[in-house]
Amino acid sequence: MNPKRIFLTGASGCIGHYITEALIQETDHELYLLVRNPAKLGFDYEARPGITIIQADLLEIERFDKLLKTMDVAILAATAWGGPQEAFDINVVKTIRLMNLLNPSICEQVIYFSTASILNRNNELLKEAGQLGSDYIRSKYDCLGRLSKLAIASKITTLFPTLVLGGDSNKPYSAVSSGIADVVKWVDLIRWLKADASFHFIHARDIAQVVRYLVDHPSSKDLNLEEDAVIRDRMVLGNQRVTANQAVEDVCAYLGKKIYFRLPLTIWLANVIIVLFRIQVAAWDRFAMNYRHFTHQDVVNPGTFGLPTYCPTFTDVLKISGIPEARN
Repeated sequence: MNPKRIFLTGASGCIGHYITEALIQETDHELYLLVRNPAKLGFDYEARPGITIIQADLLEIERFDKLLKTMDVAILAATAWGGPQEAFDINVVKTIRLMNLLNPSICEQVIYFSTASILNRNNELLKEAGQLGSDYIRSKYDCLGRLSKLAIASKITTLFPTLVLGGDSNKPYSAVSSGIADVVKWVDLIRWLKADASFHFIHARDIAQVVRYLVDHPSSKDLNLEEDAVIRDRMVLGNQRVTANQAVEDVCAYLGKKIYFRLPLTIWLANVIIVLFRIQVAAWDRFAMNYRHFTHQDVVNPGTFGLPTYCPTFTDVLKISGIPEARN
C-alpha cells in the first residue's frame, strides 16, 4: 500500500497521542501534525522520516490551504473546551473551514471526531444536547448539522466516542481516567448504593486502532465488518453497555470488597441532596441525572473489524489504571 499524506489536528490531546503514535509506529504514511505547542507532544516525532510538525493554531488554518489540497486523509481530533466563543470558533467555524479547504478529488476520507453526548439511544441527534448542553456539546451539535452541506460530505466519517479512557507517563490522561482513583477511594461508600444508569466506555488506544483501520480502508466495501448494522459515515465508539451497578460490582470484586445490601439512589434522593447542600447543578447535568442511560446502538471498537481490543471490560480498566488487585 502506498503511503498516504495525512493531516492531523489534536495530536497533543489524549486521543490524538494514541492515534499519532500508532500511525508513526505501525505505518509509513506521511504525517502533518498541526499543534500549537510541540513541547506537549509525548511521542517521538523524529522516530522516522515523513513526520512534519506544523506549529500553528487551528484559527490560522487558512494559511495552509495549498498544503491541505494535497492531503489524502484528514483526521480532525482537535477540540476546544473553553467558553462559548472559543468553542464555536474552533469546533465549528474553523473545523468546517478546514474541510472546505480539502480537495474532494484528492482527499479520500475525513475522519472527524464528535461526541456521543449529542446522540440519543437510537444514534439520532439528541435535541437536549443542542438546547441544554455545555458550550462544547452545543458546538459539536452545531457542527454535525453542517457536515451534509459540504462538498466533501460523502468522504466524511464521523466518530462519536463514548466515555474515553487513556493516558500514561507520556500521554495526557483523559478526564475519565483521572477520576478512576476517586472511584476506588469512595468504593466503601459507593458499594452500598445502587443506581439505575448505564454507559459505554472505550480506551483511546482502541480508538487509535479503529482510526488506523479506517485510514487503510477508505471505502465501505473494504471494511471487514463483523456487524452489518454499522454505518460507515457515523460510528459510535465504545464497548458493550455497562450498568452502573455492574461497574460497582466489578470494582468491589477486583478490590475484594463484600456487598451485603444496597440502597437505591433515586433521582428524588439526589434532588433532595442538591437542595440541602445548595449544590449548583448546570442544566445539562440535571438533564443527564434524569436521562441516566447514555447508551447507543451498534457501538464500534476494534473487535468490530476482527481486531483485538485492548480494554474491553471494566476489570481491564482497573488493571490498566494501575489499581492493585486484592489477593485471595
